[in-house]
Amino acid sequence: QVQLVESGGGLVQAGGSLRLSCAASGTFFSISAMAWYRQAPGKQRELVATITSGSSTNYADDVKGRFTISRDNAKNTVYLQMNSLKPEDTAVYYCNGVMRVHSPWSRPSDYWGQGTQVTVSS
Repeated sequence: QVQLVESGGGLVQAGGSLRLSCAASGTFFSISAMAWYRQAPGKQRELVATITSGSSTNYADDVKGRFTISRDNAKNTVYLQMNSLKPEDTAVYYCNGVMRVHSPWSRPSDYWGQGTQVTVSS
């Protein structure tokens, strides 16, 4: 069974930093793109950042220059370094991985972590 497990969330003051981690475990053949999403209370889940297997990255406009996504393919782990945090960054952050689970040629599927809470106080 494939699992994505996030860690690193917490409470931080505005202007502070946090580093989120998400490790994939279980049996799978490959991970292509990985991403971080977030969902604030009363709002839809939104894309924060993506990273391809070749480490090309893309960011939502409101986190550009403050957040950095990276990955360690040997550890099947994706990270999100969040600097200069703002109260509006408060949300549950979810890890997403596009993975081939059944065979090296199977159609990739989306897998999600359980989420980790990030709270930024003003």
